[in-house]
Amino acid sequence: MKTALPMSLLALALSIGGAAARELRPEAINVASIADVETKKPPPADPDPAIIRLQVLLDRAGASPGVIDGLSGENVNKAVAGFEAMNGLSVDGRPDPDVVSRLEDNAPIVDSYVVSPEDATGLVDRIPEDYGEKAKMQSLGYTSVAEKLSERFHMGLDLLNALNPGSRFAPGDKVWVVNPGPPREGKVKRIEADKKTGQVLAYGDDGLLLAVYPATIGSEDNPAPSGKHKVKGVARMPVYRYDPKRNFKQGKNDKVLTIPKGPNGPVGSVWIDLTEPTYGIHGTPEPKLIDKVGSHGCVRLTNWDAEELAGMVKPGVQVDFVNRSLAAPK
Repeated sequence: MKTALPMSLLALALSIGGAAARELRPEAINVASIADVETKKPPPADPDPAIIRLQVLLDRAGASPGVIDGLSGENVNKAVAGFEAMNGLSVDGRPDPDVVSRLEDNAPIVDSYVVSPEDATGLVDRIPEDYGEKAKMQSLGYTSVAEKLSERFHMGLDLLNALNPGSRFAPGDKVWVVNPGPPREGKVKRIEADKKTGQVLAYGDDGLLLAVYPATIGSEDNPAPSGKHKVKGVARMPVYRYDPKRNFKQGKNDKVLTIPKGPNGPVGSVWIDLTEPTYGIHGTPEPKLIDKVGSHGCVRLTNWDAEELAGMVKPGVQVDFVNRSLAAPK
């Protein structure tokens, strides 16, 4: 379901006390120190340059924070914990000096990008909530160039707008975006879907963590499966078959529907099919809601994380559903 996005950061012109909100500049992010993140209590209410930097560095290292938005939260803490586990460190989810020294690099966090004509293609006017209305559409593409770019660069739409005040994101425009680096590469041998922490952990042939992702794994009403399963296959830009008798009931729709493909479809831009019937690991039209609201039993990732994972798996990869906290490998 495509819900309304939160109020843009640009609209937050005044704080409660009436003072102007701090302007977010690319150079402030590029020179920010992530060593300061742990000392900021309470955490900043607005996007913070140091947290943006931390999120980008974690993403580059294979420990996904989900949406890069510059805000503190559980997904940032889980990404730090994932990075610690990947590097054999004590796992506490805190960016201590050891974590900071291993994460930092000299590559710019924010780069310029020129909007291309192709960026303005394949857009749709809106994404209806009702599945019956979705089924009438030709595709479920992005609703704006800004939304397309925000997902390409793993950003929250509010952060993209805050870095580019007044931009129309028209072809030829130069805009500022974060640089999360290239997709993780490798061969995944085993996946853990950890219901307790809300994480997907991808392990290589050597038993070490290749990547960690924040995830929505089922819900109280529609729990995820338990035990061991396997990857059956991967479908990119899948159509979605809605069957209220097999899955769940959406609105007043009581008939089988075929919902067209697109990143704003119910399962996003990729579906990793599991041997457990009707279950999979997939993307989402609402990346900001990962591990914030439940799923209908499947494992939900951001589109970019699901695409990255899909590139590292093949049929036969084991998928274990577990309930335990992340710990450093022994």
